[in-house]
Parts: sequence; structure tokens; C-alpha cells
Amino acid sequence: MKTLGIDVGTGGTRAVVIDPAGKVVASATAEHVPFVSTRTGWAEQDPEDWWRATITVVREVLSKSSGDEIKAVGFSGQMHGLVLLDQSDEVLRPAIIWCDQRTDPQCKSLTEMIGANRLIELTCNPALTGFTLPKMLWVREWEPESWRRLRTVLLPKDYVRLKLSGDRATDVADASGTLLFDVKARKWSSEMLSATEIDERLLPRVYESPEVTGSISNAGAEATGLRAGTPIVAGGGDQAAGAVGMGIVRPGTASSTIGTSGVVFAATDQPLLDPKGRVHTFCHAIPGRWHVMGVTQGAGLSLRWFRDQFGAPGGDDSDAYDRLTKEASLVSSGSDGLIWTPYLMGERTPHLDPFAKAALVGLTVSHTRAHIVRAVLEGVAFSLRDAFEIFDEIDVQVEEIRVGGGGARSSLWRQIQADVYGQPVNTLAAEEGAAFGAALLAGVAVGIWSSVEAACDAVVRIADHVEPNAESVRVLGHSYERFKQIYPALKPITS
Repeated sequence: MKTLGIDVGTGGTRAVVIDPAGKVVASATAEHVPFVSTRTGWAEQDPEDWWRATITVVREVLSKSSGDEIKAVGFSGQMHGLVLLDQSDEVLRPAIIWCDQRTDPQCKSLTEMIGANRLIELTCNPALTGFTLPKMLWVREWEPESWRRLRTVLLPKDYVRLKLSGDRATDVADASGTLLFDVKARKWSSEMLSATEIDERLLPRVYESPEVTGSISNAGAEATGLRAGTPIVAGGGDQAAGAVGMGIVRPGTASSTIGTSGVVFAATDQPLLDPKGRVHTFCHAIPGRWHVMGVTQGAGLSLRWFRDQFGAPGGDDSDAYDRLTKEASLVSSGSDGLIWTPYLMGERTPHLDPFAKAALVGLTVSHTRAHIVRAVLEGVAFSLRDAFEIFDEIDVQVEEIRVGGGGARSSLWRQIQADVYGQPVNTLAAEEGAAFGAALLAGVAVGIWSSVEAACDAVVRIADHVEPNAESVRVLGHSYERFKQIYPALKPITS
């Protein structure tokens, strides 16, 4: 009995097949066409490219594990994206994805109309440019012809679900990031729909993450090689599914994941709220559980930006990150006073500012490329620490931190995180990301495991433990205090 997890990310789509022991028996990744930014702060992708990539990765994993062996398919994907379809399920315009920042006017209008406190009461979150509802309001205002033809609104992974099954469905975790969802009650918010004059019939049906939403259609089977009738499971937005894959399913355990963005994530038994809206409160992929999440927009993106613009010493791009971090490891903690603020795409936690700008502060003639790279690694960790500080304010338990994503592959970045957080960090024996979590959720749905917690207890294992270095904790603690002063100091001249 095997299950398939599909994660529709920003940079690519990944598929993994796992067995009942949680062993990955096949995996594949297909890159997406890079997102298009026709104006500063805009970010769009073609949903058909996600479908193309899905077909590619599913066919590749099925070449190693036949479609008849797959008992269920689970989904994960980038959150907040807006996919608009007409009455024939044709895409009306490119999808506006999570990092798009164009909707600041719509966010301000929503906040004025509903009230900042009332918004958090209704949805557990403030109006942010990344969320789906402001994108819908932008299209309604600026592209009325597309809005007139609109019949269905989907999130990115759910467009692929539609192509595979014909079902319009989503999960509670992904729906939580739309600003149209009553996160406490785990259903669409009738008050938000009424206030914004959005017809609920445009929206997909919402399921708990380990629930079956439909099955592979004949057309989906023909395209991918999966067996028609194979159950499809709701799954979760990438952060919730990724947290399942890392075993972040009970209060007390938190994760710090560095991908394109960076996310600090903790499970809770109730919807804990930050009154200032600096962290997100969403439904978790576990029925009856929620999570709190802080987001750094430009985490791994900061290192990728440096690599793309300035290169790495020697060799080609295949090991560029390894060469950059190896060079940075020769520099002592604190980067000799150099500090990076990673606001390349605005910032969510803690500033809620789509116009925040990145900055390299304290540069002198004695600094080298290695200093800059180390400052980037430390600056991203400082930004993630901002979320942990807020967790402490609102009484979110953090007894253990697990690190994941591309940032966890670097021993230097793992050590920097332990030193910046002042706490040990753990890595997992097999960190397969959100696709792995989606496959676990699929297994729960068809009875391989009795619950999401049981699945994680059975398959998630700690592989590495990093203790903080006392001297580095002291140095980086001082640097963090300076880091916190940079954004308010520069805001008057960069906004």
C-alpha cells in the first residue's frame, strides 16, 4: 500500500511515493517557468505550467512504482495564490501568487471598511497583500471583464486537483490564508463574503486535510498514468503539510523552515491570536488543531539573489550554495558588524509592510564577499527570530525547534539558527518537505495510519542535534538588537 504526495510549489512541483513505513520509494521534481514580474512588486504564474509539471513528476515516479500500487493521492501547494476560471474551467488570467504586493490599496480599504480588530476577530488575521481576497478585489476593480466571466476561484494546488479529478475542493489550512475563512469555526465566513459581496458559489468546498475529496478521473488517469478511481485527499497548504512531514503536530514543537520564504510554525490546541496581526493563525492539517505562523518573505530568496547577481567563487551553479556557505564559515559570528535585513519582497512578520526594503548596513572596506554571505545567513535568522519573540508574547509553547527546507542542508546555517535562537535545533532523518506531508495525510485518509499524529509518530525521526555556542549566542544577541533598529530607522527614507 503506497501513497503519493504532490506539492505545487513556487519554483517547481514535487512528487513523492511512500510506503507504510514512511520510506520514500520514488520522488521527482520538475521546475516551473520562473514567475513573471511585469511591474515592481507583481508576481504571476501560469496555472497550466503547474499542470505540465505535475504530469511530468507523476509519470516519473510511476516509472518506479506503478499506478496500481498507489492507494491515495494527497496535495500540498503554495498558499494564497489566485486562480480564476470561466464557465468552461479555462484560466481567465495568469495566477497572482503569494509574494505579489500590488494589493496594498485593497488591504487598506478592507481594513477601513471592516475594522482592523473586527478583521482579526472574523478571520484571525489582518488584511495582507499576499492573501487571496485582496487579489480578488484587485481583479474586480482593474479587470472587470475577467471578473464578469469568473465562475470559479481556486488556490494553486486545487487547480491541479481539478485537472486530476474534476472536483472543486480545498482544505481548511489553505482556505485559512484567503481572508475569506472563519478560522475558528473552520468554514467560509458568511460575514466576510457579505461585506465584500463575494458569491460563495465561486469558492470550492472545504474539507479537513485527511478527508477524501474525490477520485482520479478518466482524463486525469490518461494524462498521468494514475489509476482512475484512486482516492484524492484534501491535503494542506504547503506550510501545514510541510509541518506534518516534520512532525509538528502537537503543542510544544515548532519548526523554522527556510525555502524561498522563511516560516516559523507551531501547533496549538486553540486559535491563539496576536492582536497586532504580526503572525498568522490558521487551521492546521489536523482536525481540531490550529497553528501559528510567522513569515519572512525573502529568506532563501536572499541567498539566491546574492548568488544570481554576484555569483559564487569558482565552479558552476550546481554547488554554488555550498561554496558560498563554505566561504562564509571562515568569518566569525556577527560578520564583523555587517547586518542584512532580508526585505527583498516587502515583509510580513513582524512589520506587515509590502514596501519594506532590504538593506546591508555597516559595510566597510575590510568586509569581503564572505562577510556579506554570512551577514545574509544571519539576517535571515534574525528575521525568523522576530516570529519566535512574538510567539513568546502570545504564550505559544516552544520546547523543541526543528529546522527544515534548503536552509537546513547547510551545517553553517543550522548552527547560525541555533545561535540566533539561543536554543538547540534538530534536523530530521528524511526531510522531504510538503509532498511528504501530503503523502502522510493521504495514508491517514485510507487507513494506513489511524491519525495524523500516529503517522508522524511512526515515521518521523530526528537525525541531527545542534547545540548553540555560548559565545556566538552573546555576539549574535547584540547583533539582533541592532538588527531590530534598522527597519524603523530606514523606513522614512525607503517607503
